[in-house]
Amino acid sequence: MTSEEDLRIVRRAYAKQVSAAFGVTDTRIEDAFAEISREAFLGSGPWQIFRFGRGYVPTPDDDAVYLYTDDLVGILPERHINNGQPSLHAYLLSRASPREGEHIVHIGAGVGYYSAIMAQLVGRSGRVTAIEFDAELAERAKANLSGYANVSIVQGDGSVVPFVPADVVYVNAGATRPADSWLDGLKDGGRLVLPLTTDKGFTDADWGNMHLRGAVFLIERDGAELGARWISPVAIFPCEGMRDTESEKALAAAFDGGDCRQVKRLYRTGDVPAEQCWLRAPGWCLAYS
Repeated sequence: MTSEEDLRIVRRAYAKQVSAAFGVTDTRIEDAFAEISREAFLGSGPWQIFRFGRGYVPTPDDDAVYLYTDDLVGILPERHINNGQPSLHAYLLSRASPREGEHIVHIGAGVGYYSAIMAQLVGRSGRVTAIEFDAELAERAKANLSGYANVSIVQGDGSVVPFVPADVVYVNAGATRPADSWLDGLKDGGRLVLPLTTDKGFTDADWGNMHLRGAVFLIERDGAELGARWISPVAIFPCEGMRDTESEKALAAAFDGGDCRQVKRLYRTGDVPAEQCWLRAPGWCLAYS
């Protein structure tokens, strides 16, 4: 069994690797990944590691060293719910750029591992509101985060649970559109990390076409305007409560017909001319200008 002293060295190496995978240079991100123990959130081993092309493969035993790779770990593997890929979260957090003293709302907190990393980033003067739809996972997160004074856990539908204005809203599940509450709850200068996925964005095993089925956008509020930028392809578990048929159809058509990397703005109306939009759906659109 790897000693705690050796695990500290392993965690630092892991933090460096997951930061380097997407070119993250913010040392605060690296430090947060190095300081938070992943095994403290994932229950007793052996653990189910998701291997692309092979499905879930158990670790040889319950040595925590096996958790410090850039892999998804099943938290409810029978439902394909995972503790997500560390390098992707390191990158998305770097783009959200949480600062000391800020408030992060984490939608889809799972068992709380990434909520703990967020808590580390905003420090004691900041806070994290961790919202989890699944009652079992919310209870696990509550237990796992009991020692974090700057984190509160809420069980409920993250698309409608009220929260005080946030500097960062970090959505950890695939929606078909942004919830009004996420946009309304952004402070001026606030950032929304928004994964948008089609119905094939998680269940289809053709990972090579992931970029045609899911994308993460960074939405930034500047007064009444909402800037939008593509930041990553994504395959992620669907967001309970934030999937609707019309927006999913529009999203699938957008992936087939346009370049999401050229998106510059989110409008809370569907009246923008079609030729100016990558995606246009009832009540909202993502536009090129």
